Amino acid sequence: MCGIAGVMRRDGREPDPEVLDALAAALGHRGPDGEGRHVAGPVALVHRRLAIIDLETGDQPLYGPDGLVLVANGEIYNDPALRAAMPASPFRTHSDCEPILFLYAAHGLDFAAHLRGMYALALYDPGAGRIILARDPFGIKPLYYVETAAGFAFASEPQALLRAGLVRAEIDPARRAELLQLKFTTGAATIFPGIRRVLPGETLVIEAGQIVARRQLARLPARPVIRAATLADLDRVLGESVALHLRSDVPYGLFLSGGIDSASLLWLMHRISGERVQAITIGYDGADADDESEAALAVARAVGARAERIVMTEADFWAAAPRIAACLDDPTTDAAALPTWFLGRAAAGQLKVTLCGEGGDEMFAGYGRYRRAVIPWRFFQRPARQRGVLDGIPGLDLSGWRDGFTAAEQREAAGRNPLQALQALDCAEWLPNDLLIKLDRCLMAHGVEGRTPFIDPDVAAFAFALPDASKVSWRLGKLLLRRWLAERLPQARPFARKRGFKPPVSRWIAAQGARLAPLVAASPGIAAFAGREAVAAVFATGDGQMTWSLLFYALWHAHHLLGIPPDGDVEAVLAAASRAG
Repeated sequence: MCGIAGVMRRDGREPDPEVLDALAAALGHRGPDGEGRHVAGPVALVHRRLAIIDLETGDQPLYGPDGLVLVANGEIYNDPALRAAMPASPFRTHSDCEPILFLYAAHGLDFAAHLRGMYALALYDPGAGRIILARDPFGIKPLYYVETAAGFAFASEPQALLRAGLVRAEIDPARRAELLQLKFTTGAATIFPGIRRVLPGETLVIEAGQIVARRQLARLPARPVIRAATLADLDRVLGESVALHLRSDVPYGLFLSGGIDSASLLWLMHRISGERVQAITIGYDGADADDESEAALAVARAVGARAERIVMTEADFWAAAPRIAACLDDPTTDAAALPTWFLGRAAAGQLKVTLCGEGGDEMFAGYGRYRRAVIPWRFFQRPARQRGVLDGIPGLDLSGWRDGFTAAEQREAAGRNPLQALQALDCAEWLPNDLLIKLDRCLMAHGVEGRTPFIDPDVAAFAFALPDASKVSWRLGKLLLRRWLAERLPQARPFARKRGFKPPVSRWIAAQGARLAPLVAASPGIAAFAGREAVAAVFATGDGQMTWSLLFYALWHAHHLLGIPPDGDVEAVLAAASRAG
């Protein structure tokens, strides 16, 4: 896992070395194990390496036939099969990314259709005078770009483009409204007007410093052929994915939440590796309903895993919240980012790779909105996300917040039944723009790679083709997965309702609400769209998501727009933001 960046100037001049230095420095946390560059005329590629596969010869850039150059952030899990299918190719390394060069030489822009893995990559073809960017179909790995009169630039994180001076730090009010109401932003546009995302599955062709072509791989079938499946079928598909995700030349482990997704991964990791799995779980101070760490430890004991429980306290929250907001440069107000960051910190130094349960709910239909989609009584049915987080608060103008989401709903519904449409919508927007951003930034902040076996093309194709009755009932989701786990690891109590994984931010913030509300209201980021009365009304609700959304945005704005270091606690950062405004 790594960080990549690059520039293609329009005027034919060589990119400024200071710009390349700034890009490399800004991505240093993603790749503490090494740096590489390739500069040729108006094109420059930058790579920061986190060494996972081929520790000896896997440094990048990688070079291929006809002068092709590659920098990549990702893992290509079908690397052995690709190499076996190309026996005449003169491979120089054991890097799992090297086959990409020969796939491009053989298949041109169709090369990405042959990849199974998570990746964001840039390939320079000097013969054609073009850069090709590509991102995996589910958007597990991030990639952003800017197009200006001077040329084209890209990077793994928006903050790198900002720090290199390639675009100004400004706020798009429409995307801000999306963020505060949905907890994430949709589509290609980011909260920074000049920065766009390479979409999941998208391939871009850049010539003379501008995009000249684009294409996109499908992540899910448009009209799946519905097929019933047995527990043995599920075992085969999940087992193969987990086995591929365990390929590593460095120590790996698991983040264990207490839910059925991570418990399923734990059991498969134990079976496949034949070793004691190293797992980390997190709990919270005080007695909170959402603390599943004891259940996670019980599951770990059942398979003989080495499990570590860390604790996130209220003091930890106030001290670390600014740093967590700072690492989420493409912001999400999902409070699950908080424990994810602490798990990444705990893993650093002992693990470089962790398997994570993200994607299980989207693939196998675990959310309540999925169950409501199949209820025959129309009274109980309602479209997903009709209400925003901050609805009902007077004095907040967040109009238009649902426009992008509505467009995505219409696009993903074509040819699909209501349950499939919701799953496809979540895979198109919620998964890449909330859950996977959260996972990527909070782990890469500590130099840790997160892998997601549920988010795999073969797993997705299998799960999406299941009959609705194999996924959900009126009471429970993920039915097939629950039945499979019940036979293999009953200690996981797969038919019990999941309580959650989020920290008790409601309790923590409510205890300081009277003191905190004026500080949040005085911050320039909040004052730009909300008056003091509106902020006070939010904090008076005691609603954890509402208050965290405003607090997070105030901290995020302080760092990414005002340049305030996140070194102090919440109060210190908010006070500095108020002075800066």
